[in-house]
Amino acid sequence: MFAFGQRRARRRASLTPMIDVVFLLLVFFMLASRFGSEAGLTLAVANPGQGAAWSGPPRLVEIAEGGALWLNGVPLAPDALAGALAGLMQGPGDAVVLRARDGAEVQDLVSVAEALHAAGLTRLMLVQAP
Repeated sequence: MFAFGQRRARRRASLTPMIDVVFLLLVFFMLASRFGSEAGLTLAVANPGQGAAWSGPPRLVEIAEGGALWLNGVPLAPDALAGALAGLMQGPGDAVVLRARDGAEVQDLVSVAEALHAAGLTRLMLVQAP
């Protein structure tokens, strides 16, 4: 038989490099993540058959593809929406119903809701189109 020399003791794997990598990943994800609260819109979702009877004039804002708007079935320019709604409302706490038509994107709905919120309207309700 061949003699290759003395057998060396097997080295155990060191955990130090793995701990270093885990620590670096931890620091990376802590620095890359956001810890602030996200801005959001508060919408009330209308459930069929629930809630009180409607009071006051109708305030239905329909949003179509491309951001086209209708207020109570009448076409309206987006910049004139807040002014047109002001004549139908007694105060900023009155409900405004938002409904997306076929082809409308979520961003169109969000843009209208943000514009109404910026105009001081606080009670926006979202309904599903029939």
